[in-house]
Amino acid sequence: MTELTSLEKAQVLIEALPYIQRFNRKIIVIKYGGAAMADESLKKSVIQDAVFLKLAGFKPVIVHGGGKEISYWLKKVGKESQFVNGLRVTDAETMEIAEMVLNKVNKSLVQMVSSLGVKAAGISGKDGMLLKCEKKLSGGQDIGFVGNVTEVNPKIIFDLLEKDFLPIICPIGWDENTTSYNINADDAACAIAKALKAEKLAFLTDVEGVYRDFEDKSSLISELRLSDAKELIASGIMGGGMLPKLNNCIEAIESGVSRVHIMDGRIPHCLLLEIFTNKGVGTAILGEDEQEYYKGV
Repeated sequence: MTELTSLEKAQVLIEALPYIQRFNRKIIVIKYGGAAMADESLKKSVIQDAVFLKLAGFKPVIVHGGGKEISYWLKKVGKESQFVNGLRVTDAETMEIAEMVLNKVNKSLVQMVSSLGVKAAGISGKDGMLLKCEKKLSGGQDIGFVGNVTEVNPKIIFDLLEKDFLPIICPIGWDENTTSYNINADDAACAIAKALKAEKLAFLTDVEGVYRDFEDKSSLISELRLSDAKELIASGIMGGGMLPKLNNCIEAIESGVSRVHIMDGRIPHCLLLEIFTNKGVGTAILGEDEQEYYKGV
């Protein structure tokens, strides 16, 4: 890899300047999961990116998953992981293990952020009555203690941001009877971003972004208007895990989030590349009135 000259380094910083000016003091919700959680070097780069955003004047909020860790610990106690339409079947024992594992992951992320000199606070959707849930069915099938977010009380997050903390949230909520539920991290991040009226919602995934044709890697879409995203869904070409993710993006933008980013968490420092460079590395979905990146920010 060629070493950048001092002038090239300065040009990189200057390219980031309008983005820092545009989004200074704005909230960005980062959904963190997938391969970027399993690889230690990628985990380090994601946390470094979040800390950089914080120190650059953003207000990052991390919502994390932990599916691979949950599966690992279930296997250790002799339980086989089962999924229906991509959602984990969660009986009472699985729920207990999932909550313990997610809290363990949560505190490890807090520790990593704190080691870089930024104050972090790890919470779950139970804290401050943040995430109220109801049972979520999958195609009409009962899959146990899997929650659908019905209400978000963002006060605890606003309080933490005001005190200069970086909130790190694990997607566990409860219902009116205080029954605990495991929530899909994408759903939790979307609900939280809507409640915070976040400027940005960033999904770190295991794909490069949104494709017009997933088999054709040259068909990656850098930017999508809300109307274009709806047309893609209506066309029926979106499949797999991208369909619910794209629906979450549309829902977030319709609820006041300005921009949603879908990016490949396997690329080191993907957050910085997508947010602070003109070209970006993933797909940005914009509200109809938002200005395109290539025409300025």
